[in-house]
Amino acid sequence: MAIEVIQQKCVGCALCLKSCPFAAIEMVNKVAVIKDNCVACGACIESCKFDAIILRKHDEGVLPEEEYADVWVFGEQKKSVIQSVVYELLGEGKKLAQKRGQKLAVVLLGDKGIEKQAQKLIQRGADKVYVVESPELKNYQDETYTCVLTKLIKDYKPEIVLTGATSIGRSLIPRVAVNLKTGLTADCTGLDIDEEKGLLLQTRPAFGGNIMATIICPHRRPQMATVRHKVMKEAQIDLKYKGEIIKIDAKDFCLSACAKLIDIIEAIEETINLTEADIIVSGGRGIGNPENFKLIEEFAKTIGAAVGASRATVDAGWIPYSHQVGQTGKTVCPKIYFACGISGQIQHLVGMQSADIIIAINKDPDAPIFKIATYGIVGDIFEVLPALIKKFKK
Repeated sequence: MAIEVIQQKCVGCALCLKSCPFAAIEMVNKVAVIKDNCVACGACIESCKFDAIILRKHDEGVLPEEEYADVWVFGEQKKSVIQSVVYELLGEGKKLAQKRGQKLAVVLLGDKGIEKQAQKLIQRGADKVYVVESPELKNYQDETYTCVLTKLIKDYKPEIVLTGATSIGRSLIPRVAVNLKTGLTADCTGLDIDEEKGLLLQTRPAFGGNIMATIICPHRRPQMATVRHKVMKEAQIDLKYKGEIIKIDAKDFCLSACAKLIDIIEAIEETINLTEADIIVSGGRGIGNPENFKLIEEFAKTIGAAVGASRATVDAGWIPYSHQVGQTGKTVCPKIYFACGISGQIQHLVGMQSADIIIAINKDPDAPIFKIATYGIVGDIFEVLPALIKKFKK
């Protein structure tokens, strides 16, 4: 265990007992004892007024801080194409690296030839790109990617590791964090540095989006976070920027996996990609039934928009999860967002409230969505949408 109680200093005050969020401390003969379920979060250390609780320095993943340096970004790619969320992370990662006086690096895993994409990352501000090429890394698989990224972090010891809060990022990074015995903050919407202590300040919505919580990882390294797509600006392209490509032999890693990838079935999208769309038309429970999504889709096609949905419609099985906008779905930032039959619960607002223009269509004039809408249309969507379709077609 990383946490240790110095019995000679412990006075049995039980303050640590109250501070532990995991009930991992018990009192035995008026002395605090750390139980096996301790995660070394350090809350007990801060609560102890007698310096009777310490963090073992020699434990893997624990400070001294000076052994860790640089900000890393996981270079998510699909079919050897860098995903746009990576460029967003590079923009934010550069700010963090500059505040720490460190380098910005990207880890790029993929099939042979993926190294060709490294220069694009350097042009976006990466000082280093660690490249691992292998046919086994062509497509994302939990075991192989976790093995490679974990070993790279152990070997090079970055201080901060960032990845997108995508389906791949959410699957990969928790596994890596567990292997490294470090902390992870999910779905961040803001990142900063405590310049006095050098800690990564990780901000995310909590309690259904009612408050914004800032989380730190003071006792473990690296500090890790997933970041929501479309909440940060992409790094600008600088064709003159110079960086280093570090190619690492795939033979250094165990690339065998228990699971075998048989096939990948691509979802058929009749409209444009939701997270990349400039215009989104979303439907909620107010549309009445799943068949009425055809009206939403027709309007979206007419104006060149993507189709979104509220959680209620996804939970009801009206439309696939890939269309869900909100705290447990996708975060979007279009120029125009049409909310059709959506009441405006906080879970949904968290995912779309940064849109430039929000147009709400709802027959309930008191619906919460109107409070954040740029324009509001109070009316029946089965009358409003056909009229809009007819007008836009002209």
